[in-house]
Amino acid sequence: MTTFVTFTTSTKTAFQFTANLDNAVYSIVCPWNVYGQRYYINIYSNNGNLIMSRPIIGSPNNYDINLLFGYFKKSTLIYRTNSNYFEINP
Repeated sequence: MTTFVTFTTSTKTAFQFTANLDNAVYSIVCPWNVYGQRYYINIYSNNGNLIMSRPIIGSPNNYDINLLFGYFKKSTLIYRTNSNYFEINP
């Protein structure tokens, strides 16, 4: 079942939410990077270890860019630029 999370942007505070990815719950933090001039997605395990970090790349409605590619086997996390939300498929 797909979960939708609306991305609320702020250059002063990081956007945070939790997601079920590959049958485990992870904390997702999306800070603004001043030097890169873009948002990044950081995924943390339950014990606070950083698992992955990468720039957020938006997907148009007709094409899916999985931000988790290479880190999780089954789950997908897609950011839709037109509607400003994340699609999470556990």
